[in-house]
Amino acid sequence: MIPKKIIFVLIITTFSVMITLAAAEIILRFKNSDGKNYHIEMWKYSSVLKQRSDNPVLGHEHVPNKAAKLQNVQIRINEKGLRGSSLPAASLGQRRILLIGSSATLGWGVEEEKTISAQLQKKFKAANINAIVMNAGIGNYNTERYVTLFLEKNKDLNPTDIVVNYYLNDAEVLAPGGGNVLIRNSQLAVTFWILANRLKGTFGHTDLLSHYKETYKKTYPGFIRMNKALGNLANYAKQNNIRLYLMIMPEVHDISNYKYDFAHEIMQEISMAKGYIYVDALPAMKKVDDAQSLWTMPSDPHPNNIAHSMFADILYPFLINTKSQ
Repeated sequence: MIPKKIIFVLIITTFSVMITLAAAEIILRFKNSDGKNYHIEMWKYSSVLKQRSDNPVLGHEHVPNKAAKLQNVQIRINEKGLRGSSLPAASLGQRRILLIGSSATLGWGVEEEKTISAQLQKKFKAANINAIVMNAGIGNYNTERYVTLFLEKNKDLNPTDIVVNYYLNDAEVLAPGGGNVLIRNSQLAVTFWILANRLKGTFGHTDLLSHYKETYKKTYPGFIRMNKALGNLANYAKQNNIRLYLMIMPEVHDISNYKYDFAHEIMQEISMAKGYIYVDALPAMKKVDDAQSLWTMPSDPHPNNIAHSMFADILYPFLINTKSQ
């Protein structure tokens, strides 16, 4: 039988630890309320605007008809899981342009009206062209995921044009994600998880060049899945008379001293072989002297509103030049 004194000490110790952890959680939530902690904001995004998918390939999907303020920007998800307002009814002769991609397409850290999709919509309206631009970007997606999402769940959007907004890491293999109960509900647990991953070197790539050279080997699993997914989308588009584009967004850590042209060349070859209209945003963006001027925050290299404006300017001429397509 355990002595009462030891039981008392255990109870007091347990209670003290619980109070300490609760206090730490409250302090962290207050500290991170400014919306400037990238990892915590991404955690909020996963907690509020994402739900587990019934398809293990996807891992997660957007929660329909939900909104949240993330990284000090309001992100609203409509009834189809797309960013923005409810979709208007289709009309006769309407161009229905669907942008698919990851968080760079979604517009992480970018106000809705300044995203690629919204700025393209303004250009079509100014040109008096009957068109609707739809944004199906989802954070933590790669090519396999965003193509699968369209082919399995979003074909009823009936696009006339599909733009693959391709970022260099879209050929990576992604873990299923989801986390445990603590990770899903506690900022303190997330903070310890982030610290542990930093110590292991999991976050970030100390040598991006070596990482991408490995990623774009033809034998790399993520590359194989990316290539297959683009082929599946091309087959569907051909059967349904849909125009296809692939716009490659450059790696924005260092644009003036760019080292990843080899990946662009590979993607151009793949795109053209499968019938995509290839659009490269790199030449125009190389004119920017300071790469960080295109980041949403100093700690977050997601393309900001300036970069999104440049993407829209680059892409628009290809979208309106349909005669030769």
